[in-house]
Amino acid sequence: MNNARKRWGWVSWLWILAWGAGAAAPDNTLELRQRRLVKSEPNAGAWQQVETTVRWTPSHTAVVICDMWNQHWCQSATARVSEMAPRMNQVVTELRRRGAFIIHCPSDTMSFYQDHPGRKLAQSAPQTDLRPLLEDWARRHPQLEPALPIDDSDGGCDDVPPCRGGSPWRHQIDPIKIQEGDAITDRLEAYYLMHQRGITNVIVMGVHENMCILGRPFSIRQMVKLGQNVVLVRDLTDTMYNPRRKPYVDHFTGTDLVGWHIEKYWCPTVTSDQILGGKPFRFAADIQSPRSFSVNPKPKDTP
Repeated sequence: MNNARKRWGWVSWLWILAWGAGAAAPDNTLELRQRRLVKSEPNAGAWQQVETTVRWTPSHTAVVICDMWNQHWCQSATARVSEMAPRMNQVVTELRRRGAFIIHCPSDTMSFYQDHPGRKLAQSAPQTDLRPLLEDWARRHPQLEPALPIDDSDGGCDDVPPCRGGSPWRHQIDPIKIQEGDAITDRLEAYYLMHQRGITNVIVMGVHENMCILGRPFSIRQMVKLGQNVVLVRDLTDTMYNPRRKPYVDHFTGTDLVGWHIEKYWCPTVTSDQILGGKPFRFAADIQSPRSFSVNPKPKDTP
């Protein structure tokens, strides 16, 4: 009887230990609800939002942080980057913890990082045979996408009076931490790093949707053309848009319009709460109700 009790005791303890180990083991898989705009019919002009859920392995996933500079030539753009940066760092920290590869891309600041281990890591990535497909700036091709839904021909500064131009950025904004194992680049090395590691999934966040987010060699147009699975974190981005230009809507509606353009022609979008929980990020000045694609924003009659 005592021997039987001992055997059952050992079995119970082993079961408890096994259960506890299983319960403690984190599930690092990224489950993302991707939103895309698709045509209701192939040749029709009507679009509808479609959501699909994907499960990505973090070790096959890169996070691209686009041009989150310490300072922008537009003061309002600088303020919005500063407001968004702490939330972005939380997201990046969580994705790094789960095993995603973090690539910091503050363009035109590589001299600041010339001796940083993350910069040297990027420079060490072997080039691929895809060089003819790679572009320093992926421009809009009319065969692939129409013109953007906003007029940003004035540079997009929404300050009054508009700020003077220039290139005041020197490095990535400080709240977004660069940790050991992260890479730093502003060029085609981003794809070389992904190719080297077998990474096929790319999470893009940063600024600005209508410019660098689409055009940089490490960002959406280029990565989609190379066959990567790309998503934009739509609540951790912004546009350079001046409401005094067409279509004469408020700044944040302008950002949504460009986001919907991206969902139509380039890639799905997700929100940061899918990674952190809670609610999506919203700028303090964005006081309108969340905009829906099904309700087209009405432009003003005059600027």
